[in-house]
Amino acid sequence: MIATLLCLVATVAGSPRWLRVAQREHYLAGSVTWTDQLWLSRSRPSALMVVPTLAAFVLGILSSSWWFVAAAALAQLTPVGLPYRGRTSPLAWTPRVRRLGVVVGVFVLVLGVWGPPFAALTSLLLPTLVDGALYAVTPLEKRLAKPFLVQAQQKFARVRPTVVAITGSYGKTTTKNYLAHLLSATHTVLASPASFNNAMGLSRAVNEGLVPGTEVFVAEMGTYGVGEIRSLCEVFPPDVSVLTAIGEVHLQRMGDRDGVLKAKREITEKARAVVLNVDDDKLAGLADELPGKQVVRCSIRDTTADVAIVDGRLWVRGADLGPVTLPESVHPSNAACAVGAAVALGDDPQPLARRLATLPTVAHRLEPLEQPGGSWILDDTYNSNPAGAAEAVRRAVALAQRSGGRVHVVTPGMVELGNVQRVRNAELGSAVKDAMVSSLVVVGTTNRAALIQGAAGGTTDVLCARTRPEAVALVEKRKAPGDVVLFENDLPDHYP
Repeated sequence: MIATLLCLVATVAGSPRWLRVAQREHYLAGSVTWTDQLWLSRSRPSALMVVPTLAAFVLGILSSSWWFVAAAALAQLTPVGLPYRGRTSPLAWTPRVRRLGVVVGVFVLVLGVWGPPFAALTSLLLPTLVDGALYAVTPLEKRLAKPFLVQAQQKFARVRPTVVAITGSYGKTTTKNYLAHLLSATHTVLASPASFNNAMGLSRAVNEGLVPGTEVFVAEMGTYGVGEIRSLCEVFPPDVSVLTAIGEVHLQRMGDRDGVLKAKREITEKARAVVLNVDDDKLAGLADELPGKQVVRCSIRDTTADVAIVDGRLWVRGADLGPVTLPESVHPSNAACAVGAAVALGDDPQPLARRLATLPTVAHRLEPLEQPGGSWILDDTYNSNPAGAAEAVRRAVALAQRSGGRVHVVTPGMVELGNVQRVRNAELGSAVKDAMVSSLVVVGTTNRAALIQGAAGGTTDVLCARTRPEAVALVEKRKAPGDVVLFENDLPDHYP
């Protein structure tokens, strides 16, 4: 009895760490076990700790039940380095996480009453139990969320704004902010804040921000799989839909770019007009598969597209509207899609062209920050992807050429790329090497081997840091006036 109790105490003590992972991974069932496996594959101390843990469990079967207590305690030391409290995102005891904790507790007690072996297993299999609890509470969470969705639908029906829905593997948040800026001179606009791009986030935006007289609701829509955007469009049916890119993002859930396209194209089903970045091969193909809809093709290469920003000039339906000035942090493709959405709404493109010069800087997305002493930080820490990372390296090099300094890149690499993750991170390391970046500081171990492999053989100094603060300290010792420090991506601390 005492051995059983001690095993359960070990499980309870370790639960907040995995509840935090579940919360940080948006309560996606399966994500907790996946995180545990990632640590075991990337952290040698964690992998080695499995041996004594399993040995103690076997000894419990063969001899004394006190070995089960040892196994349960050792299990909570693994993964080695995964923090309990969290540096980047501490556990918030929200009602949702408390409900999840109760279900985990029920699972633990149901197993624990069968004696020390099962009580020890609750500690060894705790990440899997948390994932099981996530599956179990999903119907309840949907039921609890329904009143907020209904409230948003009712308010939406009363105000009846025109809806522009924006999705894409990347660029959707910046395009949303650019479009809201372009429209704000002539319309009353509500844009979903930050990255509120799921059902609860959009419902909150409507419930808290939609007021009578709002003419346009610009809604960012995200997805982790097929059916999610279709559900969002049932609640907030778009008049105009925008797709910015189909890239290698969330591949561990969607398989490949065709899987991403299948999930993202759901945003077109209810829209009368669809705005597409046709420089993306998948979206160029989609443009020919939407009969009966107004399709606005956007490009930064082809001046014959419906909206194009090419060589610093804006073209709309074949007419050259003259030179445009974009702020340095603005990617022309996102700006073109924003103009395309405004044109699809019927706005005059000539005033839009003038407003492009005042597009807002979006935090943590290629945001240049001048530092005391003449150095620069290029902050691109939000949600990195292969195309964006390569562009960030080019921007950093160009900025350094103007400031007369060197480039230092700090990155943990890119994640959620499925079976191409190692290859894409090696390519990022190679791009850093080919750009003759002065130093590459690899943060953590998640993509360390791939980044080092890609950067090998060049003149770039490759350094490794366990955490981002350690990486910053390394760069500070090397930085000189005029230097540019590119921070490319920043993973939360439940990644190794």
